Amino acid sequence: MREWMALSAAALALAGCVAPERPDVVRPIEGDSISYETGPCFGRCPVYAVTVRPDGSGVFEGKNFTAVTGERSFRLTRAEYDAFAAKLAPYRPATGEIRYTPDEPRCGSAPTDMPSVEVIWTRAIGDSQKLHFYYGCRRDNAAIADALGHAAELLPIQALIGPRP
Repeated sequence: MREWMALSAAALALAGCVAPERPDVVRPIEGDSISYETGPCFGRCPVYAVTVRPDGSGVFEGKNFTAVTGERSFRLTRAEYDAFAAKLAPYRPATGEIRYTPDEPRCGSAPTDMPSVEVIWTRAIGDSQKLHFYYGCRRDNAAIADALGHAAELLPIQALIGPRP
């Protein structure tokens, strides 16, 4: 009986050393991914898709007005992945999808010749969240427009995208 009590006391003491899991923090695991895809504009906006994973793997697909067309694999560091994920994290929906488009209340009136970006966070456990942002909605949403517009600069894909027009 004393041995059981001693083991119980030791287990309780050690339990106090473990930090509680925070449900509001999404920790990436190997099977997670972030996909970032730009949409066309009236002009020469680069149109591409990129998917990155915390294990350092990435795939770039140049579609239109990029230095490279087609699919290319690349590597990124964990620091690059973390910086990219952190830049996008404040705009990640808790569940489902959020849209910023002229036909949605978050936008208001907007010009119709601007590019867009769609970000999809996919977790290995099978759920995903999606954000669609049309840059014509920038007027009332400058912070998100700036964060999304500069997020891809944190990835080692600038040579694949090419110079900005």
